[in-house]
Amino acid sequence: MDHIIYILIGLALILGGLIGYFARQLIANQQVRSTRKEAQRLLDEATTKHNELLLEARKEATKVSNAAEAESKERRLDLQRLEKRLNQKEEAIERKLESVGQRESNLESKEKGIERTQAELQRIKEKELARLESLSAISSSEAKDLLLQAVKQEVEEEASRRVRVWEAQIREEADKKAQSILATTIQRCATDVVSETTVSTVSLPSDEMKGRLIGREGRNIRALEQATGVNLIVDDTPETVTVSSFNPVRREIARISLNRLILDGRIHPARIEEVVEKTKEEVEATIRSEGERAAYEAGVPGLHSELIKLLGRLKFRTSYGQNVLLHSLEVSHLAGMLASEIGVNANAARKAGLLHDIGKAVDYEVDGPHALIGADLVKQWDKSAEVAQAIAEHHGETATTSVMGFIVATADAISGSRPGARRESLDQYLKRVKDLEDIAASFSGVEKTFAIQAGREVRVLVKPDKIDDLTAVRLARDISKKIEDSLSYPGQIKVVVVRETMAIDYAK
Repeated sequence: MDHIIYILIGLALILGGLIGYFARQLIANQQVRSTRKEAQRLLDEATTKHNELLLEARKEATKVSNAAEAESKERRLDLQRLEKRLNQKEEAIERKLESVGQRESNLESKEKGIERTQAELQRIKEKELARLESLSAISSSEAKDLLLQAVKQEVEEEASRRVRVWEAQIREEADKKAQSILATTIQRCATDVVSETTVSTVSLPSDEMKGRLIGREGRNIRALEQATGVNLIVDDTPETVTVSSFNPVRREIARISLNRLILDGRIHPARIEEVVEKTKEEVEATIRSEGERAAYEAGVPGLHSELIKLLGRLKFRTSYGQNVLLHSLEVSHLAGMLASEIGVNANAARKAGLLHDIGKAVDYEVDGPHALIGADLVKQWDKSAEVAQAIAEHHGETATTSVMGFIVATADAISGSRPGARRESLDQYLKRVKDLEDIAASFSGVEKTFAIQAGREVRVLVKPDKIDDLTAVRLARDISKKIEDSLSYPGQIKVVVVRETMAIDYAK
């Protein structure tokens, strides 16, 4: 029984497997038929679209071909028109070339005719020149020389006349402008006349003090000279001791120290050294104070401390009796005013005017003109090229090329030459006057010379048979030029040459 059951179960399983197999085969066949139908449908659609696209492409190709053919046809027409124009231009150029050739041949023939004419004219000229030489009894070169001499003399006379007229016009205009500027500047600046000179003597209460200053075997005077670096001259002058030194600061220290020792009465080497050291400190403080005060009064802030110190030293320096620090302040004010009048940098002008004589603070220690020394100091401590150039140029040690140099030189001349500003010795004055007269008398044709107005003007009387009016103008200029090259002087010197007329020039 169990065996039969197992057989039935096996048959059932086999039957189920066959039924499943056939069912799957049926489903697969249906799917294949469906897929084939879909593929056929897609193929039909693709074929239809392909035909449509092919038709459109053929239409577009036909359209492009027609457009290209039309454009090609238009270009062929343009090329034909351009070729026609080129042919026309070539024909025009050929006609012009033919015309130019004809003109060239005509010119060649004309040139040959001109050459023949020139040869004929040269022959006639030589023939006439030979005839003129035979008639005048002089050669053509001699005639040329005579003509050139006559023309040269005429040109020189005409040039002298024109120069005299131009100089008169320029001088008149320049004088008016300069007078206006200088008058305005001088009116704006009022300063005292010179009132102080270098103090080189010390008054003593009695001649007994001389012995105390000298000391036993001269120890006191040696100690004082060694401490101050000056020379003390004790001579027969009653109640006076002379202090001698090229260094004005040392001379001032010695003068103050002597006065204090005389008032104190205790004069011995130790006391001398103590007083001198204390005086040096006070003088150094005075120098710094005076330098700062001068910079403040001049309106020149920011100066280097070394320049302030050198500026303060000028308080103890004089020139022709004029205090150099006061002179520098005056030049600074004048330079600033002149610069403002003509529209130049007034601050730089004031600085250049204040420092223009800074070289005098060390000129006893450094060789060379004080203007160049001062320019080097300013280059070293101030780094202002414009100011340094103006300082170097203000006395003519270098050529004056800058406006600032002219301004400082003018302000310096105004300050030094105004009435009461300076004082010079009688010997120097007489020597300067004699040199002026000798320079003017050294020219040929001069009869007499007179230096007048304290050496500010030279009158030159000339021989009228040797000096004519035009030569007098040149003579005045030559004399003024020689004075400029030979002498040093403040301001200007007027040169007047007197004949039948007067010719005036100025040595500036």
